[in-house]
Amino acid sequence: MAKLIREVMTRDVEVINPNDTLRDAAEKMRTLNVGAIPVCDGQRVVGMITDRDVVVRAIALGKDPNSTQVADAMSPGIEYAFDDDDVDTVLNRLKEKQIRRIIVVDRSKKLVGVASLGDLTGEVSERKVGEALEGISEPSSPNM
Repeated sequence: MAKLIREVMTRDVEVINPNDTLRDAAEKMRTLNVGAIPVCDGQRVVGMITDRDVVVRAIALGKDPNSTQVADAMSPGIEYAFDDDDVDTVLNRLKEKQIRRIIVVDRSKKLVGVASLGDLTGEVSERKVGEALEGISEPSSPNM
């Protein structure tokens, strides 16, 4: 039987509020040694803030991290998997969406964890992980 994502995901995930500042987000990322944090408004997941979001959507545009809110720089839209999805399904979604991590929710859409490509390593064949990484790492066209 295929392994479920809930068996390999990271649980007890720290979150951040959309009204917190980018400095708060960066400090939390440093403290937790992570590159992304789910953004929650109460119990509802509203997005994800990544270290790249902070740099590209704020710092590079001259925005002040001490006053710019997480909501103004976070990745819009939410890619998620259900906790009863199998690992292969989630790996395919990561590849298809070209992302390295995904929010995991239960069937009532409550946050229960985060799954990263690293969490899936060792759970599926090296070939499948390699194919997913190749798809995720495929370069996008630069904006000119």
